[in-house]
Amino acid sequence: MMQRVAVLSLHTSPLAQPGVGDGGGMNVYVRELVSALASSGVDCTTYTRAWKSGLPDVVEVEPNHRVVHVRAGDVDLPKEEMLSVVDEFTDSVAWHLQRNGGADLVHANYWLSGMAGHRLKHELNLPLVTTFHTFARVKGLGGDIESPVREKSELEIIGCADAICVSCPEERSQFESLYGSAPGTIEVVAPGVERAFFSPGDRRGARHALGLGSGPILLFVGRIQPLKGLDVAVQTLAQLGRNDAQLVVVGGASGADGVAELERVQRIIAENKLEGRVHFFDPQPHHLLSTFYRAADVVLVPSRSESFGLVALEAGACGTPVVATGVGGLLSLIDHGRTGFLVPGRNVDDFAKFTARLLDDSLLSLAMGTAAAERAKAYSWKSAARTVRDVYAQLLERELVACK
Repeated sequence: MMQRVAVLSLHTSPLAQPGVGDGGGMNVYVRELVSALASSGVDCTTYTRAWKSGLPDVVEVEPNHRVVHVRAGDVDLPKEEMLSVVDEFTDSVAWHLQRNGGADLVHANYWLSGMAGHRLKHELNLPLVTTFHTFARVKGLGGDIESPVREKSELEIIGCADAICVSCPEERSQFESLYGSAPGTIEVVAPGVERAFFSPGDRRGARHALGLGSGPILLFVGRIQPLKGLDVAVQTLAQLGRNDAQLVVVGGASGADGVAELERVQRIIAENKLEGRVHFFDPQPHHLLSTFYRAADVVLVPSRSESFGLVALEAGACGTPVVATGVGGLLSLIDHGRTGFLVPGRNVDDFAKFTARLLDDSLLSLAMGTAAAERAKAYSWKSAARTVRDVYAQLLERELVACK
């Protein structure tokens, strides 16, 4: 019998452009995982908050996969205020489920969706799977302090979830050290990469397509917010001391601190006289990002925390070495010294040192890029979907976790 899954993605839509507003790796994760689940025969309905005017109530994305736009609060409501519409969102999801055949289980993404899933589990007697994507206590370790409300809510969700999905063994270990054991199971579900888009290609052709020159190119892809560390990427460029090097930034300001962070980065650029050597590109459709990865010599991922790090995986799949902070999923994704370099504590000196090594040694860069592309072959959305289907099947055979 076909499994029917209600996927919750309250604060950001899998149909939205990554890199715009709150759209990022989670958009890609939900879209690609659900697509792979649908292709494998799981019937998936993704519920997301209507994020702009004029959206249809339902979008039939592909066979077995539809997205329902839930009207909950103003379309331009910032993420920081979405807690106020969780109940309205949950009521609408419950109403839709009850009138459209129901579901066998709920899979919530992020803590806001987890709150909705917590209610739906009790009201509809459904198993609850939760993928947090990021935890308040983990962000706190990196200096990004979340609200007590979020931490309390996450603890309640953890105490009720029948299964919690994490992206890698490191995230599982970190979860257990910060939260202890959970009443439900902890499942490692590694994200994938779409190799039809992300694969090695011609660097010269990619640069020509983007209008970039022949000098060294560093690349930063992501939302512009303090968490992602664009300031470190700019300072790395400055510290290289190479006037022929450029930094390409693909992404837009995100969240309450996004505009202020962009202004701060612009000041760092001016202070270091890097005008004309830092190039900003608007967020790109996901399938076009490969051109940027192929054009780059090095991809920088200086995040304070990362549950996984899809940018690093996509870059590696394109054969481009990565220099990244040694945190979270990046610890398992990057084999230090073989597929890229890991930097402890976002140290700019180390970012510049490892970047310079790659720029100065073309054989090392080629070897690392080749190894990264080979390593990326181990990650596929089809494999992730297979793991998640097994999790679903196991939950449907056992009693629900009693809420703590």
